[in-house]
Amino acid sequence: MDEDVLSTPGHLISLAARGFARLSESRLKPLGFGVGHLPVLVALKNGNASTQRDLARFAKVEQPPMAQMLARMERDGLIQRTPDPVDGRSSHVVLTKYAQARMPEATAALFQGNREALDGFTSAETEQLVTLLTRLIANLDQIASVSPP
Repeated sequence: MDEDVLSTPGHLISLAARGFARLSESRLKPLGFGVGHLPVLVALKNGNASTQRDLARFAKVEQPPMAQMLARMERDGLIQRTPDPVDGRSSHVVLTKYAQARMPEATAALFQGNREALDGFTSAETEQLVTLLTRLIANLDQIASVSPP
C-alpha cells in the first residue's frame, strides 16, 4: 500500500477537529457551556433559529439529539422555552440572561483558543484554511444530501 491512510486530509481533519473540541470543551466547561452547545447558542444569539426544528436544522443534527440537548440546556439554565401561541406543538427557545451574560467570555475563550492553535500561521494562511474548509464542508454536505442509488 503506497498511501498512508493516516496522512489523508480526512484523517488529519478529524484529528484537528477532536483537538479543537478538547480545547474548546476545557475552556467552555468552567463557564457552564459545552462544545455541543455552540450551534444552539450562536443560532439563538444571532436570531437564526427559535424552534427545536430550526435549531436541529441549523446545527445539522437529528431532532431526538437536539431535544435531549435542549432539555439539558434548559435544566442548566442556559435556555428557556415558551409555548408557540400559534402552534401548540411547538415552543420558542431563547437564551436566558445567565447564558447571555457568559457568552462574551465564552466567545473570547474560543477565539483565544483558535489564535493559539493557529500560532505561526499568517493571516493569509488562516484565511485560506477557512476558505478551504468551508468548501470541503459544502462538498461533504452535497455528498450527504445525494440519495444512495
